[in-house]
Amino acid sequence: MKKIGVLTSGGDSPGMNAAVRAVVRKAIYHNIEVYGIYQGYTGLMTGQIKKLELGSVGDIIHRGGTVLYSARSEEFKTEEGQKKGIEQLRKFGIEGIVVIGGDGSYRGAEKLTQHGFPCVGVPGTIDNDIPGTDFTIGFDTALNTVIDAIDKIRDTATSHERTYIIEVMGRHAGDIALWAGLAGGAETILIPEADYKMEEVISRLERGHERGKRHSIIVVAEGVGSAVDIGKQIESSLNIETRVSILGHIQRGGSPTAFDRVLASRLGARAVELLMAGKEGRAVGIQSNKLVDFSISEALSQKHEVDLSMYQLSTELSI
Repeated sequence: MKKIGVLTSGGDSPGMNAAVRAVVRKAIYHNIEVYGIYQGYTGLMTGQIKKLELGSVGDIIHRGGTVLYSARSEEFKTEEGQKKGIEQLRKFGIEGIVVIGGDGSYRGAEKLTQHGFPCVGVPGTIDNDIPGTDFTIGFDTALNTVIDAIDKIRDTATSHERTYIIEVMGRHAGDIALWAGLAGGAETILIPEADYKMEEVISRLERGHERGKRHSIIVVAEGVGSAVDIGKQIESSLNIETRVSILGHIQRGGSPTAFDRVLASRLGARAVELLMAGKEGRAVGIQSNKLVDFSISEALSQKHEVDLSMYQLSTELSI
């Protein structure tokens, strides 16, 4: 393989740039030309492709977001769109692609592989919802952003003796809420993977008030529902004042942590090694701190699961 491409797709995540840097420099080290595909699959179809050199990825390892930009594409979900992309790849002589992104990006990579074009997926999403890997690029940074916010909000919650409901991202996965809630000492954590009853949330708040506790932090994963609605239910049941903080896209930005930079570097380099070895339709990941690779199709067929023992621990520690 003499020429490969690299693209980022879907929601951006801190560490994507570190992964792009690793792909480019690992490939050039092995005398392989690298082409950056800008604007994700949209740019692939329209030929927004440029050759990258060593200097092209200088001073980006510490930057959040993605220098290749990102976009979601409905057209690429069609066979016609996929063929447009392949036509552009052949035009530039590109023989394989590293795709950095989440499950939507993996589906695009799967389709390209089925059309006979080698792809390797690198998990880049703050949601940490890709089966087959313990961690995805960006999760640790987003987690630390949320923890920092919780710590600051708790200061105000304590000062004003209020209950704060903090809504975090994660789409249909509760990893951010669970890890941040446990690390931030939240009194209640609500995630999509665990059933909850509002009566139990109310009861926990009441027990806290009975022992003199006048402030609480409740962390809600966006996949559970609206933090605003939950706050209203609490106010109507307990006649207490609540405040809601929806952290939103602040969780997706920022300089990546050391963990995410190292993870991205390892996974990006490994993706190039797989293409060099003639492997296609694979995704890279990390399990028990060891690099692994597995079928993209297999990953897409599985359901992401959280560690419910952590959820039980958070309940026991918040009595």
